[in-house]
Amino acid sequence: MSDIPRVPLLIGGELVQSETTEWRDVIDPATQEVVARVPFATPAEVERAVANAKEAFKTWRNTSQAKRRQIMVDFAQLLREHTPKIAEAISREHGKTLPDAEGEVARGLEGVDHAVSANTLQLGDYAENAATGIDVYSVIQPLGVCAGITAFNFPVMLPCWMFPIAVTCGNTFVYKPSEQDPTASLMVAQLALEAGLPPGVLNVVHGGPDVANALCDHPDIKAVSFIGSTRVGTEIYRRSSNAGKRCQAMMGAKNHSVIMPDADREAALNSMLGAAFGAAGERCMAISVLVLVGEAQKWLPDFVERARKLKINVGTDRQADLGPLISPAAKQRVEGFIQKGVDEGAELLLDGRGVKVAGYEKGNFVGPTVFSGVKAGMSIYREEIFGPVLSVVLVDTLEEAVAFINANPNGNGTSIFTQDGGHARYFQNNIDVGQVGINIPIPVPVAWFSFTGSRASKLGDLGPNGRQSIYFWTQTKTVTARWQAHSREVNTTISMK
Repeated sequence: MSDIPRVPLLIGGELVQSETTEWRDVIDPATQEVVARVPFATPAEVERAVANAKEAFKTWRNTSQAKRRQIMVDFAQLLREHTPKIAEAISREHGKTLPDAEGEVARGLEGVDHAVSANTLQLGDYAENAATGIDVYSVIQPLGVCAGITAFNFPVMLPCWMFPIAVTCGNTFVYKPSEQDPTASLMVAQLALEAGLPPGVLNVVHGGPDVANALCDHPDIKAVSFIGSTRVGTEIYRRSSNAGKRCQAMMGAKNHSVIMPDADREAALNSMLGAAFGAAGERCMAISVLVLVGEAQKWLPDFVERARKLKINVGTDRQADLGPLISPAAKQRVEGFIQKGVDEGAELLLDGRGVKVAGYEKGNFVGPTVFSGVKAGMSIYREEIFGPVLSVVLVDTLEEAVAFINANPNGNGTSIFTQDGGHARYFQNNIDVGQVGINIPIPVPVAWFSFTGSRASKLGDLGPNGRQSIYFWTQTKTVTARWQAHSREVNTTISMK
């Protein structure tokens, strides 16, 4: 046990071995081997991280925009250089395939590249002689100490949606990654310090609900960003808001994709295979409901056969289409939902239970699973399964498809496959979902556009990335100034002339 590496905290620019007595094993999901041990930080360690961030803010807020920008440029280059090593850590602790892990780092890099442009977005306004001899202008200033809390499914991309733009705007940051796969997140933070972030600007603390709650409650933290489940996100938003903080919470999803009869059949079906079963379905933007319209329903048997042929293996196999789920508990939960689908009367066209991979018999593998005849009241439709389980719904018209999707409480992402511009335009105008894809299965926008989930998938007005992230991590100060001889007249009104 002593040979198992212990994941350190990152406080004040230094890697710190926690003094906690509470540790969690980090498990390789393909083998159940313990690959690391992660601490649940003590209250004193969390306090120390926040205090370091608060102290660093005094000087970091006054660091020039040019220097902050250059650090992000250098950070992006380091991420590119270290992508293979980071991807290996993701695959080892999360289970996703190496190509998928490398793709995650690339999407995280978009967030860093967006931070490079923050100085062009962090501009105020100026009005000369708004009133006689009076100028009015606004300045965009950082908030102070900020915090981020993320789920396990994207240990690199999600923090790169948070701290790069936050610190480039002049804030300091305390980050809590998932305790299930913390190593890649810590590696990324270390590279940010190597790129030039001063000690205390970025800190990393590990732990569970107690650590998350401490960040939400701490009076010195001004804003909290969260990406994860609806249950946890709702509590994070409530606690943070009650403590007077700004909060954004991107939460659960039930993402639908519509295939019209006029769609490019090959492109649509192949896109759905990746969208439904890539990363073993452990994506908040995974397509978990396929809506087949009219004659497109005849394509279902072909789709099932294609799904049956997907390769399931350990993530280091570059030919694998999907790897294991994150934990035995996740596997048990997903297989439990499959049984619920059967019990509630859905037609099980492809059963992913009982998968065994040679040499990795203890792995948390669940294969592609397809249900047809799914109804809105079924558990497999109502709840987010977070596994490679696809529910297929059959409708006659596009209007019926749109109404069905809009009746779902979630509004994270949706897509349509069609070659008819009228169908596409009707869909994008009438669908009540934050991210919309047209012939794109998973419509996660590039990072210089904001992530815009809606309804039950999001709490808070402002989302990550894009212009909204600038607004979230800053505050506007408006100054009204007169630089001339004071008027000798008495003005008892509120008018400015």
